Amino acid sequence: MIRSYLARPGRSYSTDSARRLEGKVALITGGASGIGKTTAHEFIKHGARVIIADVDSQTGPQAADELGPAAHFVHCDVTAEAQVENAVEIAMTRYGKLDIMYNNAGITGPSFPPSIADLDLNEFDKIMQINARGVVAGIKHAARAMIPAGSGCILCTSSISGLMGGLGPHSYAASKSTIPGIVKSAASELCGNGVRINCISPGPVPTPLSLDQIGLFYPGASREQLTEMVNGLGKLKGAKCEEIDVAKAALFLASDEAKYITGHNLVVDGGLTCFTNLALPPPREFV
Repeated sequence: MIRSYLARPGRSYSTDSARRLEGKVALITGGASGIGKTTAHEFIKHGARVIIADVDSQTGPQAADELGPAAHFVHCDVTAEAQVENAVEIAMTRYGKLDIMYNNAGITGPSFPPSIADLDLNEFDKIMQINARGVVAGIKHAARAMIPAGSGCILCTSSISGLMGGLGPHSYAASKSTIPGIVKSAASELCGNGVRINCISPGPVPTPLSLDQIGLFYPGASREQLTEMVNGLGKLKGAKCEEIDVAKAALFLASDEAKYITGHNLVVDGGLTCFTNLALPPPREFV
């Protein structure tokens, strides 16, 4: 019964081996390393051509070389709107279109001082410039390219730090909590133009960025120990959140399989933010 249903004419179901982004053009900010680079690799594997936009002019070209001829590096500081606009224009000039814009660039900022009472507002402004304003700039200029085409997909990297308190530095949490709101606001307009926009909120992932920050608390720990520490924060037994998990979430949202999903925040955290356990004493203590 199930087999005959799947075999009906006119129905197509993609498999893991299918090239789900065949012929698509994607631009990924913060694409030189970490989640951005892994996503670029995944997009290319599925048939896309990718513009890697990153502020790191040393790592960026190296990443593009590693990823092959389907990747192209563009220097881009997302705090400078003109550079975001230029990256989009390069994609349009080089390939004639922009199908996917992934606003992934971001920083955690300093973990010290930890108290809100000692918050450095200059650092706060810097983090908001990159993590929030940079995302808005990416949405704005992607929309300018996609609205005339009547189609497109915009993605943004948020974080579980934007969903619950106490999971990251105050400035980082504030910046990431704005992204789902920006996405919903933009979706209310862009859905009328055939353009989809969604965000992804990963759980703890041992990226170079996160390991560097945690390493400040544990200067004597090795890279392997820091990685184990991050992986140990998960709740889902037998699994850990890796860069590829976020990349595959981005691949799904960018593909036609998600053609009716917009304004959504896809949380990839193994259930970390969906529950908490009350630390009640065991009944035997009261027998």
